[in-house]
Amino acid sequence: LLVTCVLGNEFSILRSPGSVVFRNGNWPIPGERIPDVAALSMGFSVKEDLSWPGLAVGNLFHRPRATVMVMVKGVDKLALPPGSVISYPLENRVYMVGKANSVFEDLSVTLRQLRNRLFQENSVLSSLPLNSLSRNNEVDLLFLSELQVLHDISSLLSRHKHLAKDHSPDLYSLELAGLDEIGKRYGEDSEQFRDASKILVDALQKFADDMYNLYGGNAVVELVTVKSFDTSLVRKTRTILETKQANPASPYNLAYKYNFEYSVVFNMVLWIMIALALAVIITSYNIWNMDPGYDSIIYRMTNQKIRMD
Repeated sequence: LLVTCVLGNEFSILRSPGSVVFRNGNWPIPGERIPDVAALSMGFSVKEDLSWPGLAVGNLFHRPRATVMVMVKGVDKLALPPGSVISYPLENRVYMVGKANSVFEDLSVTLRQLRNRLFQENSVLSSLPLNSLSRNNEVDLLFLSELQVLHDISSLLSRHKHLAKDHSPDLYSLELAGLDEIGKRYGEDSEQFRDASKILVDALQKFADDMYNLYGGNAVVELVTVKSFDTSLVRKTRTILETKQANPASPYNLAYKYNFEYSVVFNMVLWIMIALALAVIITSYNIWNMDPGYDSIIYRMTNQKIRMD
């Protein structure tokens, strides 16, 4: 299980099918509601209504089969191509929970595996313009290793296309921290940081195109850029002495909003009550019109004995 908590700055939509409509606008979105955006865009329900105007109601009968979210640490925003990307301000934290498929167990995860993978013949080093980045620097290699993982994920899915064609929706949540390490090592005004940012934008665009095409244009690819992680996670506490009004903001004493389980519970209680009421009515009617001399079980058991007497 992977749980990620970040303090983000921008939420961008790199690719999306026609059935999912994102509106252009400068509407901030709370980071903790990003999983709800992914769920609603894929046709699932959420516990709390999302009153965010950025996501419009699309085609309810044609939902995307996958959502890919990439989180880049160390930068407020990336210089994405204008016009082709929709971006929104991001507030608070982002929480994502996921479990990897067994197919991805072949990916390199340790530093040694990543270094060995980079220096193989079919690695990204042969195609990326390194410019000021160096193959002999550990920080640069860490950044390049993350780009290699992006390439390997799309290549792995192209070899296992059944994962993209099954009826189960897929969610990919990736975190890239190499750019942040380059910024700490060389500075955000350095040539290395500028080159790494440009290389990362190109790699993300290619990764978005590959994932979008693997799912036949029926996938949403999202990008979250974060300046720094928020490590001070505080658990909220509640007291039993605390009292809270149902709707303190309304002066008209209105009822609270129902959640999505209300209709289910209401129908269960309603039809069970109707069934019990009908059972009581039918039973009472039959008992009222019963002939004790013929219908009673006492008569049936004692009739033979009475005749003999």
